[in-house]
Amino acid sequence: MGDLGRLHQLIVPFFGHNMTFNIEPIIMTWIVMTILILFGFLASRKKSLLPGPLQVVGELFVAQLYGLADDALDKELSKKYAPLICALFMFLVLSNWLGIIPHLEEPTKDLNTPLSLGLMGFVIAHVAGIRVKGLKKYISAYFEPMFFMMPLNLIGELAKVVSIAFRLFGNIMGGSIIILVVSYLTYSVILPPFLNAFFGLFVGTIQAFVFTMLTVVYISVQVK
Repeated sequence: MGDLGRLHQLIVPFFGHNMTFNIEPIIMTWIVMTILILFGFLASRKKSLLPGPLQVVGELFVAQLYGLADDALDKELSKKYAPLICALFMFLVLSNWLGIIPHLEEPTKDLNTPLSLGLMGFVIAHVAGIRVKGLKKYISAYFEPMFFMMPLNLIGELAKVVSIAFRLFGNIMGGSIIILVVSYLTYSVILPPFLNAFFGLFVGTIQAFVFTMLTVVYISVQVK
């Protein structure tokens, strides 16, 4: 764990209860957001027909993710939700890559981050479903195929949040534990740098993509 790990937690009294904030993931999240804002500014500052490297990377992300949104949603909905999909993927992939840098940690290694993003996707998907279907049709879907299936259908929807959050958290945390154990056994000589690159770049990218696509699928299921 890096030097920032010593900051640990901030406890704030709130109406007779203590609110606990994990300082390290918050700092790491702000680092990721700062990098993304800076990247967006530099990539779009001087747009031209002969794009520079940053513009090429930005356009590649946008084109591919907009295409995925078009495939899952119709044209009108994809225009509305594609920016969210782009932002979500870029935030996740950079968060998962952050641990490669010495003394920095992945924000997604803290369960609060993937769980919050999972809840965000859950709320957006169901709000979209209500807007498209109407409240009556949306509620009636929980009583299909028989009315007594409503509790199971409701549990199934809530389980999606747990599934998507713990999948991302488990893979990122598991990778960190493996690197830590191997580093201890080999005295950080040979394998750890390769493992760090594997779990940070390859697994981190795959998990960011899976999380993003599941969010798109959840929205698609609710609006169709």
